Amino acid sequence: LFPPLQPTSGEYIAVEKIEAVYKKCPLVEQVWVYGNSYESALVAVVVPAEAVLRSSLAAAGVTTDADAAVPLAELCARPEVNKHLLSALTATGKEAKLKGFEAVKAIHLDDRHFSVEDDTLTPTFKLKRPQLLKRYQAKVDELYAQLKK
Repeated sequence: LFPPLQPTSGEYIAVEKIEAVYKKCPLVEQVWVYGNSYESALVAVVVPAEAVLRSSLAAAGVTTDADAAVPLAELCARPEVNKHLLSALTATGKEAKLKGFEAVKAIHLDDRHFSVEDDTLTPTFKLKRPQLLKRYQAKVDELYAQLKK
């Protein structure tokens, strides 16, 4: 598939290992970590675990009871929700002792699950990385652009 990412530190990164770490975060249902060898950071697309995310947001005071009826797609588009989930992922990464260059620096939240039907998962539920990159290329480029600001 893709060669492993080689960030500026000269280390190769196994994104599967990092995805396994981030999947341990209760707010995450699915995660795809991407690294471009010309960039110094990793980015990810995260499908949040809706019920856990909603209760976590409410507990942290990010959302209110009035937000309970807001569709997940709308929640995913909010910068404060993205920031909340990224900080949860950062904490999960620190717990697992991920090195700095292994940590995801920016995420895109999506309410659509990766699936066999949309050709983003294999029949054995492994991520189809080329198809995911094709689907999220614009978002990945946007995340890298934001990191450079």
